[in-house]
Amino acid sequence: MRETLSCKELKDVMASEAVLIDVMTPEDYASCHIAGAKNACIYEMVFPDRIAECAPDRNAKLVVYDASGTTLAAKTARERLLKAGYGDVSVLEGGLSAWLAAGYPVEKGEPAAEARLEDGSYLVDTGASVLEWIGRNLNNRHHGRVAIRSGELMVEGGQPVAGSIVLDMDSISNIDLADPGWHDMLIRHLKSEDFFGVAQYPTASFRLTGWEAKKGGSAEAPEGTFSGELTIKDVTRPFSSTAIVAPQADGSLKAHASFDLDRTLWNVCYGSCRMFERLGMHLVHDIVSLELFVLAKKGAR
Repeated sequence: MRETLSCKELKDVMASEAVLIDVMTPEDYASCHIAGAKNACIYEMVFPDRIAECAPDRNAKLVVYDASGTTLAAKTARERLLKAGYGDVSVLEGGLSAWLAAGYPVEKGEPAAEARLEDGSYLVDTGASVLEWIGRNLNNRHHGRVAIRSGELMVEGGQPVAGSIVLDMDSISNIDLADPGWHDMLIRHLKSEDFFGVAQYPTASFRLTGWEAKKGGSAEAPEGTFSGELTIKDVTRPFSSTAIVAPQADGSLKAHASFDLDRTLWNVCYGSCRMFERLGMHLVHDIVSLELFVLAKKGAR
């Protein structure tokens, strides 16, 4: 059993009834695959079932390949097949890319659509976007959500260059307390002047002023560092963190950011041991963890 095979070696063994398996997605397989190959996507939980359909005989010689041979996809498939009892499994060196470069036969269908981040204005889908929060003390943690009231993002040169998000602070919720009394008490506490003073400050907002793309990042999940101004209550401060802004096949974009925030820098000081003493059960950690999920649609109104 050879761990890897070159394209020429594969071409030779294909005549000896080796089972060739493309381990990429069905969409990629339909777009282009080595002539005669079968498909069992390594990313799907039903991968073992697909393999059983492609090669019911565990004594068969299998050759697996992925798109480029530069990731763990084909290697992972081989390892799982060996654990499943297949005794002769090899990986095609260089994957489909090497096979194409060698000029060997392939079967092609419609090209798979490549998502691109088009320039223009994107409006946030407030029904499909949300900010999640986690707050902690010495004994417990609570988590919940804050709805997004509005938002937009401007893309130029394939990168976000400006934008804003407005949070509806009156929507702040908790999703871990089952007891209605404790739940309602926490929400009143968070909306009060102890924390966010929602009656006086019904919104919080972030204004994007800059983006620096990460070099060598994935085209499917382009990562970068965003910067701008975050306003909570009556305080506006510079803020930056990492995020992913990824184009979708339907022309929309999704953004995701996860970061920690020192709430006291925005005058949310209740229970801070740096601000008060002898807090006892009222101590609350200064750091709040936030996670932002955004769906934005180009030119939507």
